[in-house]
This record gives sequence, C-alpha cells and structure tokens, in this order.
Amino acid sequence: MTILELFHLTNCMHGHFLKKMVYPWQALDELEHYLKSLALGKILGKVSAKAYLVNEKEIYIGEGSTVEAGAWIKGPCWIGANSTIRHGAYIRGNVLAEQGVVIGHDTEVKNSIFLSKAHAAHFAYVGDSIIGNNVNLGAGVKCANFRLDQQEIVARLNRQKIATHRRKLGAIIGDKVQIGCNCVLNPGTIVGKETICHPCLNISGWIPQRSLIKACQEVAIIPLDKGITYD
Repeated sequence: MTILELFHLTNCMHGHFLKKMVYPWQALDELEHYLKSLALGKILGKVSAKAYLVNEKEIYIGEGSTVEAGAWIKGPCWIGANSTIRHGAYIRGNVLAEQGVVIGHDTEVKNSIFLSKAHAAHFAYVGDSIIGNNVNLGAGVKCANFRLDQQEIVARLNRQKIATHRRKLGAIIGDKVQIGCNCVLNPGTIVGKETICHPCLNISGWIPQRSLIKACQEVAIIPLDKGITYD
C-alpha cells in the first residue's frame, strides 16, 4: 500500500513530491503546502466567462485545458494540461490534477490528487483521496472520508493496522482501476492497481491489485406465518 506500489510516477510532473512519501495519505498532509510552493496564478487554458474562480492568484490551469460554464474552482489548485473541468464541477481547494484529467458535472472534490488521465466525470464525491493514473470512477461514485463515529481512520493490510493520524481520509485508488457506477468507498479504502469493481457496491479496507470485486448474493425463501390477504 505504499506510494510506489500503487502509482507509476516516472512521467508524473509532480512525482518528485509524491516520491518523498512512504504511505499515500502522507501526501495529503503536505498537499496544501506543496501547492502554495508552485507558480500558481496562471490561466493558460480556456476558462468560460461563466465559470467561478475563487482565489484566482492561487489557481493554475494548464495549456489545452477547458473549464466550462458553471464550474466553481477555489485555490490553491493546480489543473494540468489538456484537462476538462465540466459544467457544475465543484473544486473546493487543495486539489492537484495532472494532465488529461476530467472532473465532471456535479462532481465535488477537495484536498485530493488526480494523477494523469484520472476521470471522475459524473456526480462523484472525491474528498481527501488520491486517484491514480488512468482510473475511471463511474457515475455516482462516492469516496467517503469521515467515519460515522468521528474517530481516526486506520488503514488495514490483511490483519495489520496502520495509523494514518487522520480523521478525514477518503480512498486511495491505484493505477488503471475501474470503479463501477454508484459504488461507495468507505473511509481509508485502498484499492490496488488494475482492479475492477462492479457497480453498486460498498467496499472497505485493502483490495489487492488485479482483483475483481463483485457481490455474492443469495436468494432466501422464507415462509410467512400468515398468508397474504387482500381487502
């Protein structure tokens, strides 16, 4: 579950930052400080006059990128080249996106990292998460980042528990993972590379690389104490 086991960083523009970390959530701890060390305040792509940029001096939009009408972006934020921020996207700050990223309609993102060609194109929530290279989040995917009991999130690898020292931690999704529509990834979920997850599932913990995640359902037939009556 280390950074280098989950992500290929050789061609990553910000790979030098990520390679300093052992565990991926450590990059989220340092993300705001790193973003503010960059040359922000440059809009090189095409931004609709009807998009909303808050703290524009702390926003970078790369060449060939498009920000559509109705998108809302708050700095500090770095959006790499040839990316698309679609209508209704809500970027709440402390977001780092490499090149070719898609953040789509009604997708909300905060304190997260998208590596190259990561797509969250429809109705997703990505909070305190890292989305790997060539990952696709299907419509309605939610990366939950806060436990219901409000306790610290613990990463789990088999029977080993690793303290993250974070009360907010979403999903860490390795390269080339496909997450089906309407899945919920519970706080601290870590998904290994090249995994496929079927739609409408609720998943947690550590998922080894090259796994298939699917539901195993059983049909139960239970006799009723009384028959069904109709008035």
